[in-house]
Amino acid sequence: MDVEAIGLGKSYGDVRAVDDLAFTLRPGMVTGFLGPNGAGKSTTMRLMLGLDRGDGRTLWDGRTLVEQAPVTKVVGAHLDARFFHPSRTARNHLRMLATEAKVPQQRVDEVLTLVGLDSVAGKRPGGFSLGMAQRLGLAGAILAEPQVLLLDEPANGLDPQSIQWLRDFLRHYAQQGNVVFVSSHLLSEMQLMAEHLVVIAKGRLVADETLEAFVARSTRNDVLVRTTDVAALETALVSQGLAVVREGDDGLAVATSDTDLVGDTAFRAGVGVRELSRRSASLEEAFLELTSGDQQYATGGGQ
Repeated sequence: MDVEAIGLGKSYGDVRAVDDLAFTLRPGMVTGFLGPNGAGKSTTMRLMLGLDRGDGRTLWDGRTLVEQAPVTKVVGAHLDARFFHPSRTARNHLRMLATEAKVPQQRVDEVLTLVGLDSVAGKRPGGFSLGMAQRLGLAGAILAEPQVLLLDEPANGLDPQSIQWLRDFLRHYAQQGNVVFVSSHLLSEMQLMAEHLVVIAKGRLVADETLEAFVARSTRNDVLVRTTDVAALETALVSQGLAVVREGDDGLAVATSDTDLVGDTAFRAGVGVRELSRRSASLEEAFLELTSGDQQYATGGGQ
């Protein structure tokens, strides 16, 4: 199932939180949803699900969500870690969802065990930690084994072991031919989890591409060369139109990913090479560089 967002838009007063946003989610991979604070990520997900009124539409395998039956088999969403009645037990919360989704009651205990909450299934989630509440929300999202998962910051409050479990689970879920669309501010974790990225800033699309292609756009990708004659090699590299920055007493950072080009230039210049290595930007470095100036610190709609 493909999920196609078409011309999504939403305003809060004079603030355009989401502006003519369009992208397509493909099955079989985890798609990360990134953006600075206030970029419009949560609003976008709510628009996709029809929870907020706004412009545009979202097609789920070519049809709107209201045309799908049953909806719970199409999409499972977890947008709020505390979206449950605090005095209803975790098991009864999921039983209620299972009844609505026409899912066998034994599935409730299956997902409680899967997310590691079987030992507290009879307890009221009002006293749960944020991490436990997140796992209960995920249990509800996967209860009907939907073809699409939409998760908004599901790793918030999780310990490192739980984050690793979440990463492995979501990758496995996607590999079964499902769509997984997940937002997160944990960029180092997203780099390990996602294969594709949708990046927005100020409600507008910045990137819709593979993680590898997004990172490749960063100027932090370069070649480090340490040499016996920095000045001579710098002159030779600049003469070929390459940007060069000195690093330490004997190093140059060259704005290219072509180590052969740098090595051949050093050979022709007659200088020795002590080190020659390609350096790649992290997702965090690429994200901060490519969304610089788009951070929104004001509170309110459009997070």
